[in-house]
Amino acid sequence: MAIKNDHYTYRVTWSANDEEYAGLCAEFPSLSWLAETPESALKGIRDVVADVIEDMKSNEEKIPEPIAVKNYSGKFMVRVLPEVHRTLAIKAAEAGVSLNRLASSKLSH
Repeated sequence: MAIKNDHYTYRVTWSANDEEYAGLCAEFPSLSWLAETPESALKGIRDVVADVIEDMKSNEEKIPEPIAVKNYSGKFMVRVLPEVHRTLAIKAAEAGVSLNRLASSKLSH
């Protein structure tokens, strides 16, 4: 049973430990589905997510919002060791860019 307008973030990867493909969903990190083919793993995890959502609805639990439809400000705070902060500030100054631009560039790769 698939979810209508399913906008969740799915991924299929090979599981060497299980010797099968694993279907995963970012919004439901505790769920997975193992299958012999990538297509079956994707279908399996989508079906599991649909079942869990139905169960959550019946128990009046809050259902996770899909990452793809959330609005992001583009701002978040990262704490680093003072030594790392100093090193990054030096690198930014040497490159002639702001610390923000340097950090954004490093995070984008």
